[in-house]
Amino acid sequence: LAADLAADSIADEQAEELLESRDEYTAEGVFWVPPEARWEYLQASAKQPEIGKIIDTAMDAVEVENPSLRGVLPKNFARPSLDVRRLGELVDLTAGLGLGGAEHREKDILGRVYEYFLGRFASQEGKGGGEFYTPRSVVKLLVWMIEPYKGRVYDPCCGSGGMFVQS
Repeated sequence: LAADLAADSIADEQAEELLESRDEYTAEGVFWVPPEARWEYLQASAKQPEIGKIIDTAMDAVEVENPSLRGVLPKNFARPSLDVRRLGELVDLTAGLGLGGAEHREKDILGRVYEYFLGRFASQEGKGGGEFYTPRSVVKLLVWMIEPYKGRVYDPCCGSGGMFVQS
């Protein structure tokens, strides 16, 4: 949305107003994320001893603002068995992933995070990660070769779905 507003030569102040307007997020499949549930807020709170409760509250806030998500998001980050220090470190680690420029941020961001952690877990286990997911360069080559842009694809073993997203 920010890129569209800039392309339309909307002034920064007006663009900021529009970006923060709840009414701009009413289309189907578009979700309003309230300020207390936004990543910047969670990241700024990562070192707080109540980070688990902060994340649970963020999940609740998203569900309240988006009834179609009610009961879907996990709200168990404040449980006593969860190490809050490690939870905060995970928030910091995720924030530092370097997911690329703006052109990548609107695409499969969760898939990229998932692949990142799969690769990290694989290397921790002494494996290369190829047994868990197909490397992005191989996926791009396959998609380029077979051009699967029309029709349907059936793959009951799609794993993380990275190849589907790329095609």
